[in-house]
Amino acid sequence: MPKQPALPGLRDAMKKKVTRRELFLAEMDAVVPWGRLIGLIEPHYPKAGPQGGRPPMPLETMLRVYFLQNWYALSDPMAEETLYDSEAMRRFAGIELGDDRIPDETTILNFRHFLERHGLTEAIFADVNAHLADKGITLRSGTLVDATIIDAPSSTKNKARARDPEMSSTKKGNDWYFGMKAHIGVDVDSGVTHSLETSTARLHDSQVWDELLHGEETSVWADKGYVSAEREAAFKGPGKVWGVMRKAPKGSDLHPIDTRINRIIAMVRAKVEHPFRIIKRQFGHLKTRYRGLAKNRAQLFTLFALGNLFMVRRRLLA
Repeated sequence: MPKQPALPGLRDAMKKKVTRRELFLAEMDAVVPWGRLIGLIEPHYPKAGPQGGRPPMPLETMLRVYFLQNWYALSDPMAEETLYDSEAMRRFAGIELGDDRIPDETTILNFRHFLERHGLTEAIFADVNAHLADKGITLRSGTLVDATIIDAPSSTKNKARARDPEMSSTKKGNDWYFGMKAHIGVDVDSGVTHSLETSTARLHDSQVWDELLHGEETSVWADKGYVSAEREAAFKGPGKVWGVMRKAPKGSDLHPIDTRINRIIAMVRAKVEHPFRIIKRQFGHLKTRYRGLAKNRAQLFTLFALGNLFMVRRRLLA
């Protein structure tokens, strides 16, 4: 005779091991500034009509489900299914099986579109950074600048029978890539991403610069792709450091002093790779999820906001 399964709540109470997922969600639950984010979104959120009808899902529940989507690279249908499968995710979202409605994939999609329509993912990014500034995490002394390619599906085996027309191809080294770019400005002390811009993949990294600086920098750091005599001359001043890697003159070798300077710059610049690693490896965002730049841009603001919180969570929890 098969063993009678325990009730979900009882089974959870009897469990001795805390899984990595549960630990991660507990940490993020503690560091996300829920109050200020809900206050940011609530004025735009639909209210129940005077004629009654089905009320909208609670805002905090939907925001929590949306963050779960981004942390675990879930599509709308997969987000719904995972809520049924995972007790840890239901607990994080404040949902109990049998007691509350679990948002279906259409509700999840509509919430994402709602955030995009009102420009709220960019506002979330700004509000998270304001929260970290209030906590003394970001010092705004220097900025690291870099860009990464976000691959897009290149297959034409889709409903439109075409690749995304808003994405483009670019060559890096000997390899070709198709997709878009995320350009970021990172605080040199904390490693927090304070600025984000997006473009198609073919746009050269150096074309996005001013948008990534906050204007109070005492130092800027970047790779050889950002070399610019004009920008260097404009930035120079007392106490300022131009940390853009030196480039050898055409047909000549790099001077030994510049080689040593580049080694120092490379050590400082290493921190700019951390936000990309979190987005791509920790959160699994290896390819664009949606068609068009606008929707993917909106998601990137959320991803980098959550990446900032993940990066400094130990300091926030200390």
